Amino acid sequence: MPFEWVLALRFLRAGHMQTALIVAGTTVGVAVIIFITALVNGLQESLATRTLSTQAHITVRAPDDAPTPILNSQDGSVLAHVEPRVQRLRSIDQWQRIYRELPGTAHVVAVSPLATGSGFAFRGNASKSIALIGVDPERYNRIVKMADKLTAGEYRVAPGEALIGTELAKDLGAGVGDRIRVQSSENRDDVFRVTGIFDLGVKDLNRRWVVMPLRSAQSLLDLPGGVTHIDLTVDDIFVAEEVAQRIASQTGLTAESWMAINTQLLTAFKNQTMTTRTVRLFLILIVALGIASVLVVSVVQKQREIGILRAIGAPPGRIMRIFLIQGGVVGGVGAILGAALASLMVYGASFALRQDDGAPLITGAIDASLYLSAGAVAVITGLLAAVAPARRAARLDPVEAIRYG
Repeated sequence: MPFEWVLALRFLRAGHMQTALIVAGTTVGVAVIIFITALVNGLQESLATRTLSTQAHITVRAPDDAPTPILNSQDGSVLAHVEPRVQRLRSIDQWQRIYRELPGTAHVVAVSPLATGSGFAFRGNASKSIALIGVDPERYNRIVKMADKLTAGEYRVAPGEALIGTELAKDLGAGVGDRIRVQSSENRDDVFRVTGIFDLGVKDLNRRWVVMPLRSAQSLLDLPGGVTHIDLTVDDIFVAEEVAQRIASQTGLTAESWMAINTQLLTAFKNQTMTTRTVRLFLILIVALGIASVLVVSVVQKQREIGILRAIGAPPGRIMRIFLIQGGVVGGVGAILGAALASLMVYGASFALRQDDGAPLITGAIDASLYLSAGAVAVITGLLAAVAPARRAARLDPVEAIRYG
């Protein structure tokens, strides 16, 4: 073993109580960094899953109609005032071609066409304002897991059949097997038999959504063969905005990601991430100060030994390496023990922390990159914290160190 390593380990063993305390501090710091990061990631994933379970990650639709400029009747120039246009219900132009091309886009895992619009639902004397959702049931179930959200009936959307939300079922007094009449904003109506009642976890959606076959919605909305939206899901929710911008530039359509729609949720994610980074920064500073203070004390205690080493010809660089190795060893051991402690903490939290439905808030698994990054931070922190004590040791005058050591 190299000379510097032998002395560094011997110095650490000599101050066993100090070494144990600083290793314990480093261990706790690394464990807390990993645990807090895993906890925040779990919270974000849980919140995103709950929010996005009722909507697509990206929605593609036709661009809004451009506003109408007002011309000057005298010279034909455009006046400063621009008259906004009423946005009419219309189909995506050549949607079949776009629908076939979208699955080839990077990160896209599921695509489903929709025809949506407003209308009214009637049963007896009851009437409610609704949103018509025309879907291909098999494809749409890959976007929103409707089959898992049923509270009654079955997930079947065939001609003449529809699914309704729990609140709408209460308002209309309808149950599975009952019939409701649906009238669209285009003054077309049809009768549907309720085959299932769903609960999306959002009262407004449960009160308004009527999910029906795509062809039925196209007929009611006077969109023969057309669709108003194409919904997509991606394999990583945090690249949704990037994918949406790419789709918009390639197709000329409007592509909105969940990030653009749920700005408050995205702000909450950013605030959580900023808080986590702040906590990690303070923990790193605490660990660095602890390692530095122990090594400074070690330099003072080992003054005579350092003086002897210098007197027999040990160069300053070699003395510095002894203390840098000590800092690296403390950081490395703390990283290993901290990773083990964090695993136990996360495993315990996966049983102790539960959501309202009983599902674990965080899973017992931790991404390997989190271990590696936390370990690297601990080792680098140990090395940086050892720089000042190491330089002080290297600058000691041999004669004074032996005399006063």
